[in-house]
Amino acid sequence: MLIRLSEVTKIYRLGQERVHALDGVSLGIDRNEYIAVMGPSGSGKSTMMNVLGCLDRATSGTYELKGQDVTRMSAGALARIRNEEIGFVFQSFELLPRLSALHNVELPLIYSRRVWWWERRTLARQALDRVGLGPRASHRPNQLSGGERQRVAIARALIGSPSILMADEPTGNLDTKNSDDILALFDRLHAEGQTIIVVTHEESVACHARRVIRMRDGKICADAPQAKEARP
Repeated sequence: MLIRLSEVTKIYRLGQERVHALDGVSLGIDRNEYIAVMGPSGSGKSTMMNVLGCLDRATSGTYELKGQDVTRMSAGALARIRNEEIGFVFQSFELLPRLSALHNVELPLIYSRRVWWWERRTLARQALDRVGLGPRASHRPNQLSGGERQRVAIARALIGSPSILMADEPTGNLDTKNSDDILALFDRLHAEGQTIIVVTHEESVACHARRVIRMRDGKICADAPQAKEARP
């Protein structure tokens, strides 16, 4: 199993109040699953993503990624996990405006220092080709459409061959056509073997997943496969 959560809690303090953002969540995810995590605001879905993405630590419980308990890892070890095992795609793209698409895609490998610069350049071009943006490699973000910027962000997330592609509202800033293009790209990446976890409040996004987890009040209230007839 790729991911295993066991009785995970995440508690925040707001003054004297204790808020259970995650309340005893247990979950297993296998390789090559395509999962949508859904729920209303305050349901815990964003906290779930932060814990799964090693952006935040659970208050209690255990989180195993590829058989390793990451719950007690050092900050440096968690940074390595984020860099090598998890590719992030955000609603707001998070591209550096002064860098070209190619240089934005290269960034994770620059920080990891795992490969030489000429290898980085080759891998970045391959990642852009994979998302259909090879001809736009020299363009800066302000020269790209919203859909193109999100595809650059996806290429950046994929460059390190991560175990998990994790997307937080990936179509939230896109129009219908660009949203459809991004979701079609996710479908193709999943067909190629990529594990994908999408956090969304949109049913039109979740229907592309093969499994839907619904959250409320920090708990999983439903976890079921997506019926084939419900998919696009």
